[in-house]
Amino acid sequence: MKILRNFKWLYPGMWVKRWIMLTVFGVTMVSMGFVMVLLEQHPNNKMFASGVIIIGILAVVTGIKRIIKSFVTVFLPEREDELVDKIYEKRVLEKGSRIVVIGGGTGLAMLLHGLKAYTSNITAVVTVADDGGSSGRLRKEFDVLPPGDIRNCLVALADAEPLMGKLFQFRFEEGTELAGHSFGNLFITAMSKVTGDLEAAIKESSKVLAIRGSVVPSTLDKVTLVAEHEDGSETAGESQIPKSLSPVRRIRLQPVNCRPTAEAIEAIRKADAIVLGPGSLYTSIMPNLLVGRMYQEIISSKAIKIYVCNVMTQKGETDDLKASDHLKAIIEHTGPGIVDYCIVNTARIPAEMVEKYRSEESSPVVPDSENLRKMKTKVVEAHIVNNKGQVRHDSAKLAGIILDLVASLKKSK
Repeated sequence: MKILRNFKWLYPGMWVKRWIMLTVFGVTMVSMGFVMVLLEQHPNNKMFASGVIIIGILAVVTGIKRIIKSFVTVFLPEREDELVDKIYEKRVLEKGSRIVVIGGGTGLAMLLHGLKAYTSNITAVVTVADDGGSSGRLRKEFDVLPPGDIRNCLVALADAEPLMGKLFQFRFEEGTELAGHSFGNLFITAMSKVTGDLEAAIKESSKVLAIRGSVVPSTLDKVTLVAEHEDGSETAGESQIPKSLSPVRRIRLQPVNCRPTAEAIEAIRKADAIVLGPGSLYTSIMPNLLVGRMYQEIISSKAIKIYVCNVMTQKGETDDLKASDHLKAIIEHTGPGIVDYCIVNTARIPAEMVEKYRSEESSPVVPDSENLRKMKTKVVEAHIVNNKGQVRHDSAKLAGIILDLVASLKKSK
């Protein structure tokens, strides 16, 4: 039966037989030509043999080209012109630097979107401490790890059709039992139940979106983020921490013995660069660093370690904190050597945007570079904001700076 299946390529209408025959004819002509060159001594015969070889080569090239085209028109209809670009892109990106990005929220997804233009060797290590919104509801109802930040990272790294990304980000409207849930969150939750494992669910979802790189949770343990405030009070729950009126003094995870995922540790050990942020200091970046031996692995890594400081402060979390205060908090929760470079924005924020954010009790983070240097950290000052509608980092500019740092470090070695 297997032999019969192999002969299906010769069935009528396959658009393959003629090109196979042409290729075989070309190979035969080339072989005959070389034999004639070796056996015949007369110059005219050698010229004839050369002509035979040229005709054979043209037949082989044409046959192979047409066979490939027959396959492409079946598997990639109306997208033939993209094939060469896709293959070239894949091969080049596979040689890119190994980048580990640690965080959560929209900041992490934004950076991933920029980095995937340079390399496919990206690992996003994502927090699973979220307990608010759609993720929080699914976490309580189905006893699963929150999928929201994971979904955002998958979509940011997606190389599939734009429609797939829009589908994963689609959020059901008010008036239904699904109100507030995104399709992607429901998909990952369902996949977790089907596979029985979040890591497997992420891998299957990654295939659907054809992502460049990988997304891994920092831990598979169900953790709760707890904040100790300056007034001595405590707040449990990532979504509740920014609501406190007292500044955060320290943050911790419960349980304290939560374990990091093997994929996250392996990625850190192999990384050329480890990037912290951008993202919420205490609720997106810090939860990852406090998992098990995560920050110890980062400190001992030979990779370049970069902290991307936020452009704006966050109400209830980093009110009035300068760039050096952000870095100081990270070092106090982990240890010296956690950051080699700190990227800060020095571009002026438009007055109308400053006023808009003032109503939200948020203001531009002061890039106090001198204080950062006193903390034995190299500072990269750059204009890296995108003021279109919201004050956010420009993903392309930020990714370019990070890759330049990695490249300069490689040259110096």
